[in-house]
Amino acid sequence: MPRASLPPPGGPAPERGARGAGADGPWDLAGGVRGPDRLRELTAIVLDTLDTGARTRGGPLPAGGPEAVSRLTAARCTPVLPEEGVGSEAALRDLVRAVTEGAADPADPACVAHLHCPPLAVAVAAELAGAALNPSMDSWDQAPAAGVIEELTTAALARLVHPAAAAPDALITSGGTESNLVALLLARERAAATTRPLRVVTGANAHHSVHRAAWMLGLPTPAVVACRDGRVDPAALDGTLLGLAGEPVLVVATAGTTDEGRIDPLPEIARITRRYAAELHVDAAYGGPLLFSDRLAPRLAGLEHAVSVTFDLHKLGWQPVAAGVLTVADTGRLAPLSLRTDYLNADDDTEAGLPDLLGRSIRTTRRPDALKIAATFRALGRRGLGELVEACVRTAHAFADAIDARPALRRRPGEIGISTVLFRPAVADTLPDRAGDAVVAAVRRTLLAEGTAVLGRAVAQDDDGHARLWLKATLLHPDAATAELLPLLDLVTDAAERALAESVLTESRATEDPAADGGPGGGGSGGPVAERLSP
Repeated sequence: MPRASLPPPGGPAPERGARGAGADGPWDLAGGVRGPDRLRELTAIVLDTLDTGARTRGGPLPAGGPEAVSRLTAARCTPVLPEEGVGSEAALRDLVRAVTEGAADPADPACVAHLHCPPLAVAVAAELAGAALNPSMDSWDQAPAAGVIEELTTAALARLVHPAAAAPDALITSGGTESNLVALLLARERAAATTRPLRVVTGANAHHSVHRAAWMLGLPTPAVVACRDGRVDPAALDGTLLGLAGEPVLVVATAGTTDEGRIDPLPEIARITRRYAAELHVDAAYGGPLLFSDRLAPRLAGLEHAVSVTFDLHKLGWQPVAAGVLTVADTGRLAPLSLRTDYLNADDDTEAGLPDLLGRSIRTTRRPDALKIAATFRALGRRGLGELVEACVRTAHAFADAIDARPALRRRPGEIGISTVLFRPAVADTLPDRAGDAVVAAVRRTLLAEGTAVLGRAVAQDDDGHARLWLKATLLHPDAATAELLPLLDLVTDAAERALAESVLTESRATEDPAADGGPGGGGSGGPVAERLSP
């Protein structure tokens, strides 16, 4: 039917009552020519409620711990599926209020536990547009323009990571876990021509997703290479590859470890990998955005030798989850992902010029995550993004200096890993190792329960060679000033003194009554000394 004979976009507005939707129209759609008007009304409610909820929470985390959060959230949101709906406005006020009051807010300077960034407003606004239009990135007729934006975005990222490659390419993924899975999948398919299965070699510092991917793909358990100071030991890697000579091997290095932000010695790893005719994949989910900065990019020297690279932008890229990327040095390496199904990419449609999007992911239905990335890139440019990365790195060094200036705290010896700082209260060092680690763990949980700070935890080697538990601050807030972070150190010092007092009291009770510590005939909790310390 010619376009001129079609009714106006969206058609005539139906009677609300005829839909049985109620006075506020919860069935109103977000798209079309009338959708933005309704979306504007509802978005205003969301924004007002975000503001009210954040002020009510008043900190980086709700106070009271899991039980209190569960109780308050359920009170606002139950029943989730009522017999009769409450309407759009009321539903949004209840649920957005609940999720905001109960949020761990990465925009608060004291929320520094994880690789959990505060998203940029421009990215969130672009996400809203993508959600309203709802393109599905598995066929051209569902995402005509969104497919072009994804193509432009992945081309820019591929060229950033592989500047000298003849035909680099990139895929949008849900994050580092999916990127590592696809990297191993592609390597497995390249190795299929041999008679031996792909062997994966990775450091003891590698992200758990590497091991999970090998398991999911039916590959042999990865060979684990020893690390020194949180980085792969090149000599140990050489010995491992020598023992696998003749096997198809994928070496997985890390540029930005989760616990410490360490970057493996990529140039040495690349040389050793080439010597044994192995391939190199680099998990740069954390460290990849260093490439935006001319000053910091040299830290990733050697990355150019990787056949594939994991690169996340919902970490040091300030995107809403999800915004993962897998880059490859040669677009031909993506061929194993090609798939034909008539309703999405029939041969005659492709021959007629309709782009084939199905081979751009292991998923079928996908969100237009490239839209928010592209909006951020256009808004800030590479230079602007580099300045934000540099700001986080500077803040981490200033934060480390502030720790070093406080006798009540001790930083893990050595250099800072990207923007991650490990430290612990000095009082923990006055106790035996297990008891000291238990005090560190108690400090973190105390601050979580009080809702005053969100610190991470990591087990890492101390300067005496012993592995100890540390508090972890991962600084991803591009606007957080050092002065805003100093109160966090006061909170840790105070909580440590309280934890030490409780530890001494618990030990005293256990001495007086062995049953209180779970001794013979006792059923006691065991106190903090018995805490399990797996990271």
